[in-house]
Amino acid sequence: MDVRPTPLTEPATTEQAAALGWTKRRLQRAREDGRVRRVLRGVYVDADVPDGTALRAAAARLVMPTRMVVCDRSAAWMHGVDHWEPSALDVPPHLEVVARDGTRTRLTGTRGALRSLAADDVMELDGVPVTTPLRTAADLACLRGRLGAAAVLDQFARRHGITPEDLRAITARFAGRRGVTQLRELAPSACGLLESPAESWVRRLVVDHQLPMPTPQVVVLLPEGQFRLDLAYPRLRIAIEYDGEEHHSSPEDRERDRLRREALRRAGWVVVVVRKDGLSGPGLDTWVRQLRAAVAERVGPAGRRYARGEGAGVHRR
Repeated sequence: MDVRPTPLTEPATTEQAAALGWTKRRLQRAREDGRVRRVLRGVYVDADVPDGTALRAAAARLVMPTRMVVCDRSAAWMHGVDHWEPSALDVPPHLEVVARDGTRTRLTGTRGALRSLAADDVMELDGVPVTTPLRTAADLACLRGRLGAAAVLDQFARRHGITPEDLRAITARFAGRRGVTQLRELAPSACGLLESPAESWVRRLVVDHQLPMPTPQVVVLLPEGQFRLDLAYPRLRIAIEYDGEEHHSSPEDRERDRLRREALRRAGWVVVVVRKDGLSGPGLDTWVRQLRAAVAERVGPAGRRYARGEGAGVHRR
């Protein structure tokens, strides 16, 4: 008689799941049909168990070596800032940890780092030692690529209230560390109003191409309704919109975007649209050229009425 395995209402390692009746084959099938999900490498839970800090901490404890502190992307994940690559949705990464005594762990299921931590760099989340939001943000801003670093600083500013002043203070302790120059450069523009990494990427690309820093989350009131713009130069009436796949791919999404942008253009706005393929290469060159031309036109003699701020109904969030 085939006995049904006990539900995984709490995170369990492969070995713990086996003791509850989950053979490797059953576990694989349950993952494939969506009944079980993998929280960390080698840690599983029923798919209908809600995600959250407590669940993530419980999963981390199962593979957490003694004397270790969760750091980097794993720490960001525990703080509610998912900063893993899209591939992690298919193959969850190792738990990233740093030893308090400066040694490196080689325990299966974890990836060790070498890092010097001060006492106030570490906190506990549901019993798990983890680097604080500020220390985690600063570490990742040193370790990640430029766009990823900008995004993680903005997301920590949004979720945990980290300010440029906070980042400036911790940067002083990082003298000589690899990546500190990037952290020092990006820290002053960390902003909690950016709602997604993509908005952070676009804002950083705008600035890196020597264009003015755009304002995030600008609300525009028009006869057709109230519209919130990802990024904009409100006085010039230039909007910069990122169309990701999640909210802009269905026919309904595209029609809504079309009507919205037509209303903005009738009100005198220039709308520059950035798509997924516009973060590098020819796609990037195209929208940057459009934006540069729009700014040049609106700040020139023919566009001075925009620079004076005409255009009722513009509000900053």
